[in-house]
Amino acid sequence: MPAGTVRSWVDGWVVSRGAADPVPRPWGWSIDVGTHAEAGRHVVADGDETAVRALARDFAVPGRWLKVFLPGVTTAHDAPYAAQEVVAPWLVEGWSFDLPGFLMTTALRHSPAPVPDDYRLRAWTRGGVIRAAVLTPRGALAARGQIAPTGPTAVADQIETFPGHRRRGLGSVVMRTLHNAALDHGARTGVLVATLEGRALYEHLGWRTHIPMASIRFRGEAG
Repeated sequence: MPAGTVRSWVDGWVVSRGAADPVPRPWGWSIDVGTHAEAGRHVVADGDETAVRALARDFAVPGRWLKVFLPGVTTAHDAPYAAQEVVAPWLVEGWSFDLPGFLMTTALRHSPAPVPDDYRLRAWTRGGVIRAAVLTPRGALAARGQIAPTGPTAVADQIETFPGHRRRGLGSVVMRTLHNAALDHGARTGVLVATLEGRALYEHLGWRTHIPMASIRFRGEAG
């Protein structure tokens, strides 16, 4: 199940971000993203040490990322950096870890998404991506997120509540809005990769954590 779920995440993520089609590799997929912050990424689906060592050596240039899923490594809340500890010895100088990630899924269900007083919700679809934004009466952005349905699955992405608006249930409003819209577009299963901070929100909404992911960026100079 995790390998197929990783592929579903890859398929939805490239739609959400407008990236190039993923190129299959023996260990996962290569994706050209084409931004200054991220020229491209390599997604390793099964924690293949040999593949990670080779990728870290051969793609040690600015703008490259590695996303390494590690089935069998704990996802316990008291060991959030376990995946990083496994992968760290496989890297060469210049690579550094971003925030840990966790592959999660949920069975999508329609649910109410009441908006707190003093906020308003906008949702729209463009280019196959559903977006939701919670705004103040004067138009300041309080929370946002997007989801990309790709057949039976939909990938939630870039969920964020901004400082000054947290702990007011706005993240739940965004997620429930996206769940409902994805269902209306034919999806039945939600998929995402959560940060440490986001994981608690998603678990509260019924999402299940499967495997950890090490997110690694090359920050050194090209070799």
